[in-house]
Amino acid sequence: MAGKPVQTDCDLLNAANTGHVRSLAASLASRSDHPVSHAIAVAAQSDGIMAKDVTDFSALIGRGVTGRIGDREYFLGNPRLMTENGFQELGLTHLIASLERQGKSVVLLADKTRPLAVFGVADTIKESSLDAIAKLHRLGVRTMMLSGDNQHTAEAIARKVGIDEVRVGLLPEDKLKIIEKYQGNGGTIGMVGDGINDAPALARADVGFAMGAAGTDTAIETADVALMDDDLRKVALFVQLSRTTSAILRQNIALALGIKAVFLGLTIMGHATMWMAVFADMGASLLVVGNGLRLLRK
Repeated sequence: MAGKPVQTDCDLLNAANTGHVRSLAASLASRSDHPVSHAIAVAAQSDGIMAKDVTDFSALIGRGVTGRIGDREYFLGNPRLMTENGFQELGLTHLIASLERQGKSVVLLADKTRPLAVFGVADTIKESSLDAIAKLHRLGVRTMMLSGDNQHTAEAIARKVGIDEVRVGLLPEDKLKIIEKYQGNGGTIGMVGDGINDAPALARADVGFAMGAAGTDTAIETADVALMDDDLRKVALFVQLSRTTSAILRQNIALALGIKAVFLGLTIMGHATMWMAVFADMGASLLVVGNGLRLLRK
């Protein structure tokens, strides 16, 4: 939906060495496949900040990552991770709220004792995403964003691209529950995702779409369809092609059975001939194949 994050701001907390703190963050971020982590790592690299060796690295699903650099353990993740670790200082809360109101995704770096830095990452919107959502709406498809991000950022992106509904602050199991809820209400549910947090929902949806280039291996292996060029307009094309294929299948079944029924009726009335039998057999097959070949023009 969004393009690559293009703006990464860093606010230091109780830290004097900017380069050292950014190096710690980049070291953890470079080991993660999340787009926001990637932005932090790339921003540090472009400023000439080198990453450090990380040991005991672990991904915390829906929260962030943790790892040991030197003899200390560090966390890099969203505000939920910091709250769970007891970091709820008033000044930190105000800073996070300020960044979120600007429509930025917030990532914090902390050790076992205190938070060290806050990063605000802003996304760009792909032009193809606007077109993709518009095409889905023209096909009568209702769209919903399931995001683990904050409300301000998710709603800002949804407004720009025209998404119908937004759910925020979701963990992987929350996304899965929403998919199951809508499946219980009937209809076909499609899920588009690119990360390990999306994998349960991708697996549960009727059709799962994964980003082939930007997506994680887990998402690609779980999904039913991989968009190799990450172009969301292919989702609308997939829906349109599937509907056309379904319509042609129904036409072919009706055509074949209809011809057989007419020939059977003529046979019962004693009007059937050998040529009619040939047409009912080979002729029906040729008509069905010819009708199916219309898909080649789609």
